[in-house]
Formats: sequence, C-alpha cells, structure tokens
Amino acid sequence: MKFDGDKSTAIQFQLAPMIDVVFLLLCFFMTTTLYSQWETEVDITLPTASTGGNLQRMEGEIIINIFEEGNMVVNGRQLSEEDLGDLLLKVSELFPGQPVVIRGDEKVDYQHIMKVMDLCRTADIFNISFATGIPE
Repeated sequence: MKFDGDKSTAIQFQLAPMIDVVFLLLCFFMTTTLYSQWETEVDITLPTASTGGNLQRMEGEIIINIFEEGNMVVNGRQLSEEDLGDLLLKVSELFPGQPVVIRGDEKVDYQHIMKVMDLCRTADIFNISFATGIPE
C-alpha cells in the first residue's frame, strides 16, 4: 500500500488550548475550595465576644449550625438529633480527634447547644470550638 501524504509537516503540540484548559481548571478548583471552606449559614446571627477573633480553620472540621428554633444544619442539610448523633459517631470512628465548630444563633436556647455538646461527647469528640462574631 502506498499512502500519498506530506511527510514534511511534523505533528506539533498546540500550547494555547492547553493553557486555556489549565487556566479553567485552576479557576474551577479555586472557587470550589473557596465555597467548600465556608459551610456557614448566612441566616445565623452569632453572639459577639470582644476576645473573639478570626481563627484559622482546621482541615476537615465539621461546622454545626444551630438556629433559634433548635434546627441543626450540617453541610446544608437539616439533621435531627438522632441523625446528627449517628454522623458524629461515624466521623469520630473514622477520624479520631476530628474538630467540630458549633455556630449557634445569639437567640438560641442554651439547651440546644447542650444537646449538640452531649452528642459530641457521646461520640468521643472533644475538639469543640464555638463561633463568635466580632463586636462592631
């Protein structure tokens, strides 16, 4: 078999489309990382503390948002007390020393905060912190 083809042109790597693809992937991962870091609920008004500050977030921490009515939200999902207990138990088995951040609304009853703390203690999670706002 004889193929008629021009053997003088070599296959070349196109750099411009590759740069475009890498740039788009970089943008995608940066925005995904930014939004995954802030799992906080906007509708919660945090209590303020003069000694509170902007702490560095720990890797893999679980943020539990507690609304005024006592609703508990983790990762945008509203959970019952039993579901939250099961989640915390699974997490503590897989990742001992897992940090938990409790974000309670400033008008939430203390009893709801204590429920979450008791669930953490039942699941052997002792690395607990509370989110506060900075006074204006």
